[in-house]
Amino acid sequence: MLLTSSPRTSSAPPGRPSWHRLSLALLLVATTALYLVGLSASGYANSFYSAAAQAGGESWKAWFFGSLDAGSAITVDKPPAALWLMGLSVRIFGLSSWSILVPEALLGVASVAVLYATVRRSLAGRADGSLAHSNLAHWAALGGAATLALTPAATLMFRFNNPDALLVFLEVAAAWFVVRATQTASRKHLALAGVMIGLGFLTKMLQAFLVLPAFVVAYAVAAPTTWKRKVVDLFAALGAMVASFGWYVALFELVPESWRPYMGGSQKNSLLELAFGYNGLGRITGEETGGLGNGGSSSGVGVLRIFQSVSGGMISWLVPAALVLGAFACAVLGRRAWANLNPRTSPDGFNATPATQANAGLVVWLGWLVVTAAVFSSMSGIYHDYYVVALAPGIAGAVAVGAAVLWQRRELLAARIGLALAVSATGVWAVRLLMRAGGAWTSFGGFIAVGATVAALGLLFADLLPDEVARVSLVLAVVAALAGPTSYSINTAQTAHTGSIVTAGPVSGGMGGGGGGGGRGGMGGPPPGGAGGQAGGMGGLLGGATVSDELKALLTQDSDSYTWVAATTGAQNAASYQLATESPVIALGGFNGTDPAPTLAQFTAMVAAGQVHWFIASGSTGMPGQASSGASDASEIVAWVAENFTAQTVDGTTVYDLTAS
Repeated sequence: MLLTSSPRTSSAPPGRPSWHRLSLALLLVATTALYLVGLSASGYANSFYSAAAQAGGESWKAWFFGSLDAGSAITVDKPPAALWLMGLSVRIFGLSSWSILVPEALLGVASVAVLYATVRRSLAGRADGSLAHSNLAHWAALGGAATLALTPAATLMFRFNNPDALLVFLEVAAAWFVVRATQTASRKHLALAGVMIGLGFLTKMLQAFLVLPAFVVAYAVAAPTTWKRKVVDLFAALGAMVASFGWYVALFELVPESWRPYMGGSQKNSLLELAFGYNGLGRITGEETGGLGNGGSSSGVGVLRIFQSVSGGMISWLVPAALVLGAFACAVLGRRAWANLNPRTSPDGFNATPATQANAGLVVWLGWLVVTAAVFSSMSGIYHDYYVVALAPGIAGAVAVGAAVLWQRRELLAARIGLALAVSATGVWAVRLLMRAGGAWTSFGGFIAVGATVAALGLLFADLLPDEVARVSLVLAVVAALAGPTSYSINTAQTAHTGSIVTAGPVSGGMGGGGGGGGRGGMGGPPPGGAGGQAGGMGGLLGGATVSDELKALLTQDSDSYTWVAATTGAQNAASYQLATESPVIALGGFNGTDPAPTLAQFTAMVAAGQVHWFIASGSTGMPGQASSGASDASEIVAWVAENFTAQTVDGTTVYDLTAS
């Protein structure tokens, strides 16, 4: 059997039937449609990152450093990897909703494809060549890929332009390299996994490291080699990881500050400070210098965070199933799955057996899920519901591998109990989530409950049923499990999403918080002709701005004569004006208006040199200084402008001509 047979390392894997490729192709086409159809309704989506992409499309310097503006005054509060893709797209195809959002959608399709390949490899390794086992691996992998594609949080973020889309793809790619490395103790593939994680650091900093414990343990328990070799391989992968992000960190820190933009989100113009402070430990402790506190979460700190409120409907549909299937699968695999921990106690010695490979997959995906969920649950700092997309691959992979292991060993009572319990828990939880949405969603939950009950009974007594009936029960279980998240994903795809804090499904949260992603949706989001949509967040400083035609004409007059056509407080305001004019706008104080960039002395020098034409009053209800901490330079600049220049009003917006003597 697939999970118990002796290794046949000399046999080549069987040729894949054409219908394997066809069914995978159909899934990827459907995923592409889900992520692309109606995409432009979201306009520029998150204006903060769209403005940076526009800047990168105009200036290679801004592109390389991830500057918010083409004049390279200040960066976004993240590393630039995600902006590199969008910036190149804008440079090639011009600024539009499609050029910004299509790369994100394609990352989603690629993530689904790579997850399929990873699950299939862990279940249909070279240790068994039978077509039946190949079919099981294919269907399990296809189910896992569909689960990822239909997770509401994934549908949301692969139709949006936050860095999360690239991070998910890089981590799934790293998982493939880890699973591949465990088959032959391949140092090369383990090092490539390290490279993927390093690039993940350049995408969203320390969040990329949350999958590392699972990857390290998977290689340690499954790689068919000595412990000495395992340790050397893991250190080699560590070196590859550090090198893949260290070159950029070193360059950014060593380049003279006058040659590059200010590091947004930091108080000392340091990428390392941002990584370990505002975007690092500060998210756990809540002590984030320059932050605005944690208003972006619909749920509080605690182990149930991902099940509560908005986060629950975005990600938690199959979390109970993933945990149940994973636990029972580990029990069913037994000691043979851990043979490569101590080969002297195993008749197989050092070998990649079907059991060790399936176990490697379980460790990768379950570890991914548990560690990431634990960290998210403990975050006292900035937390947004859309962060949970990082859990989606772990859930999908654990469900796929766990279900395949138990289905193949369904002659065992423990396996059947695990399958039935997973389906039952999924049905109960789906009903609870749909009740939160109310209305017709509650009625839909009743159908899911009936289907899950019938499927659970069929799986529990699968040993007594004809194979055809047992398979029908399995198919019904899959349909019941995916019905809820599929309905939420379709709802998400049909809804335009703009602003910085966005949610998936019909249940929406309240106020949102700051940091690289807090803002009032809709304002400044869509391009001309774009539709507004679902959004959340606080207004004021964290909201964008509505740019009238008259104001746009004023700002673009003689724009080529200035480095920046305007300056305003906060990055969301600046992004709105920059996208409307397609000309650089300085975001005083960075995203929250609390970064010491530029200082009053620096800004007055810019004005004296004729580099800035207009100052635009933000009109926000929240001004710099209302943040929990941070610099007050932006407030000082606002006061200096009001004292030294004459205000005028254009369509309700107060502006100052900084070139008027």
